[in-house]
Amino acid sequence: MLDAATIRQQFPIFAHYPRLAYLDNAATTQKPKSVIDTIANFYEKGNANIHRGVYELAVRATQQYEAVRQKVAGLINAPKPETIVYTTGTTAGINLVASSFLEPRLQPGDEVVISYMEHHANLIPWQMACKRNGAKLRVIPMNKDGVLDMKAYEAMLSPRTRMLALVHVSNTLGTINPVEEMIALARQRGIPVLADGAQSIAHFPVDVQAMDADFFVFSGHKMFGPTGVGILYGKEEHLAAMPPYQFGGDMIRNVTFEDTAFAEAPQRFEAGTANIAGVIGLGAAADFLQTLDKTKVQQHLKMLALAAREALARIDGLRIIGNAENATAIVSFVLEGVHPHDVATFLAEEQIAVRAGHHCTQPIMDFFGIAGTTRASFSIYNELAEVERLAGSLRDIQKFFLF
Repeated sequence: MLDAATIRQQFPIFAHYPRLAYLDNAATTQKPKSVIDTIANFYEKGNANIHRGVYELAVRATQQYEAVRQKVAGLINAPKPETIVYTTGTTAGINLVASSFLEPRLQPGDEVVISYMEHHANLIPWQMACKRNGAKLRVIPMNKDGVLDMKAYEAMLSPRTRMLALVHVSNTLGTINPVEEMIALARQRGIPVLADGAQSIAHFPVDVQAMDADFFVFSGHKMFGPTGVGILYGKEEHLAAMPPYQFGGDMIRNVTFEDTAFAEAPQRFEAGTANIAGVIGLGAAADFLQTLDKTKVQQHLKMLALAAREALARIDGLRIIGNAENATAIVSFVLEGVHPHDVATFLAEEQIAVRAGHHCTQPIMDFFGIAGTTRASFSIYNELAEVERLAGSLRDIQKFFLF
């Protein structure tokens, strides 16, 4: 099994807050010392802008920055580093694909398919693209367990479907969607697919070639890396055909007042001065992930998920939202008679960090007829004792409010 206690020692925040039960990993993960040191070392000993300078600092910064493409390609088994585009996060990657790939192809009457459990970041860009172009957004239904209706999905795919955008793991329900199967069905019909890997990249082995997604997006801060940096993987033929999304420096080949010739992908999608330290820090996070045994990580998360669901299910008046059989250690719940924000506030006093609200998935809340949930999301440094603390504190909260 995974040695969570030893892993925990690699994360400095727990030395500063020894009692912290950090159960908000779906929002952002904590950072190992190797990532923190890499970022600090760049600013202290290697800070320079990239791609243009010929002095030592600039050359070294450029080499470090570009080397991360290869690291990320190795992490997700991308065929070559040129298929890796640096972004500011998952949201930016989705918006780039919606604007540069989809919209030029979208005509009135066309359709874009998403699922009922998408994060707003994987809903609104497609919704806006459809509105601007007279297309229709179609939504794969799900059941009360938080499982997508595969028969309805397959019937939904049509000659007018121009895009499938699908979350790999739900940030609210914990459901692990059968993305390989769903992509294969889309592929049979020639439909391009974007997979949102924001919740899967830190804990699941990802192979974009085996998955066969046209695009795969994720954020650094959810994989033990820094905020403000992310990745868009795109198939080489798509990136080569897509026009730039933003314009400025460092993404051009030649400029006159009359016209501009753009750089090849991926540079054409990376306008302006990048988050250089963030990208280099992301590379350190990729290195850290490669040291983990993903089989043991999966076993650990399954153990925590089962323990959390069993412990919470024993609390009278507590309702778990989403009960998919194939789910990871993300547990959303409502406590009868207590607002989710009050639950989170009381837990915070016990140094138990959770999230409360709609989790940027308001359609899910509407589906279950609730305003929001409290969400506990676990990672590699969480232990069974924290599940027990969570359950015990929830019982105390219940007594305070209801008795």
